[in-house]
Amino acid sequence: MGVYAQAPARQPAAAPRQNGRPWTIKRLPGGDPDLEGVWNYGTATPLVRPDNWAGKAVLTEAEAAEWEQQNAGRRGGTQVTAGPDWWEPQNGILKNRRTSLIIDPPDGKLPPPPGSPGPGSSAGRGGRGGGRGGAGGGQYEDPEQLGLQDRCIAWPAAAPPYAPTVYNNNIGIIQTKDYVVLQSEMIHVARIVRMNGTHGTMPSMYGDSIGRWDGTTLVVDTINFKGRINYRNTGDHLHLVERFIRTGDDAMEYRFTVDDPKTWSRPWTAQVDMTKIDAPIYEFACHEGNAISMIGTLNGARLAEQEDARGGPGRQGGPGQGRQGGANQGRQGGQGQGR
Repeated sequence: MGVYAQAPARQPAAAPRQNGRPWTIKRLPGGDPDLEGVWNYGTATPLVRPDNWAGKAVLTEAEAAEWEQQNAGRRGGTQVTAGPDWWEPQNGILKNRRTSLIIDPPDGKLPPPPGSPGPGSSAGRGGRGGGRGGAGGGQYEDPEQLGLQDRCIAWPAAAPPYAPTVYNNNIGIIQTKDYVVLQSEMIHVARIVRMNGTHGTMPSMYGDSIGRWDGTTLVVDTINFKGRINYRNTGDHLHLVERFIRTGDDAMEYRFTVDDPKTWSRPWTAQVDMTKIDAPIYEFACHEGNAISMIGTLNGARLAEQEDARGGPGRQGGPGQGRQGGANQGRQGGQGQGR
């Protein structure tokens, strides 16, 4: 039975004004602005503006609809683990018809690296980083040589800043007077933001976050990243400032500013448009240890070694061939369980 991709019906973003009246943010009993609920940040909008959209921050309705239809067709023909049935519907829509998540620099490009006179681009800056792959040459002798993501210990997709991925693009916000909890649906990460606090000195996988209110905007300042989950190869140098700005009953602007002078020549800022949804945060049952993935990967490596010892008749690509089969089978089974 075939699976066919279909572009989701375009839905307008929630507006900050309703019935022609100015919208006023609700407040919790203690007086703080109410950001609580589950917020979806899925979108097809890329982080970096493609060259063919240069100079155009927002597409027309017709341009956006045409691109979304073409994109659905491309995804439908992709034979990978995360096929069309894995993608959230929101990920097929250019939310608010924007052409890049980056809003500063205004050209929608990443700044150049330090000391580079060239313009910003999407090349040479790394991706989410961290997570997958073996360490120490990738010999896969022990489970500890697998990456954090293979073992379901930590995923870059669950780390701040929040950026759209294939699925589970939901974050739950819980507020008290002294703390704000940011619960990611991807894996099992709950960031605890200390309100009006000061930074400690101990590094952490997801950084050390303190928060404050700037009017009705929640500002979260995070440093002390451990460096094992590298957002675009920033390592432990990253200084991240996030802003949660509720603009309507079902709408919130999430802006994050990335500052790392060792990676980029200047800070840059992106905006993700979040939509409140009437749904819970579901458990992502990709357990720590992820036996299915590890067993498949390690078995594949042992099989490759046995074939090497026999001279490897009929094998192509060396030991990596055997590892690839085992690892991919394990990841698909393990992640599928979590959905």
